[in-house]
Amino acid sequence: MTSAQSPTILIVGASRGLGHAMAAELAKKDWRVTGTVRPGSARTALHDLADEYPDRVDLETVDITDPEGIAALRTRLADRTFDVLFVNAGTTNDEGERIGDVSTDEFVRVMITNSLSPMRVVESFSDLVPPTGLIGAMTSGQGSVANNTTGYREVYRGSKAALNMFMRSVAARESESRRAFVVMAPGWVQTALGGPGARLTIEESVPRLVEVLLAKRERPGIEYLDYLGRTVPW
Repeated sequence: MTSAQSPTILIVGASRGLGHAMAAELAKKDWRVTGTVRPGSARTALHDLADEYPDRVDLETVDITDPEGIAALRTRLADRTFDVLFVNAGTTNDEGERIGDVSTDEFVRVMITNSLSPMRVVESFSDLVPPTGLIGAMTSGQGSVANNTTGYREVYRGSKAALNMFMRSVAARESESRRAFVVMAPGWVQTALGGPGARLTIEESVPRLVEVLLAKRERPGIEYLDYLGRTVPW
């Protein structure tokens, strides 16, 4: 059975891919995991994980692009505290589409999903994380302005760069606290987003990413890290 003292994490976006793999890795480490799926979802890998670890994994529902849904989840979890809040959200568009060619609707869709919605979650749930806790979000190495030497995936890159900037803003507001913040770059991973030709498997990325995430709890302030713990230039 899980100890009452087990550390707790809320992973927003844990139905599949990287989010589910993080939930599984943490459950194996005796963490108490609350993971979210979208409302109305069919059975997901997170449902299977909850069956495997009924005393460690709880399911909640939220569509992070729906502000009312975020508020409803916040109400449902009002009496909970989490040592870690981690927001895993991502979508992309045609990787070859140039920024001047993208439609307004497509630009808005990517930016809302990758930038605005994760920050709405962070702002809404930050008070459920103790001042010594950790708040993180899944970004991408492609969100690095300094490392962009090739172009391509321009809308996606811009959305993740925006997420990084917004997270820095939140951390700057709390610069006097001991709270830790992190934006994590998982590498190019074989997921629905990364595609089957990606360089890394989930098994090669996520266990290391989780170790980096947990170690970050001891270091207040914000960092931009990859799955090996290396600093990514902003």
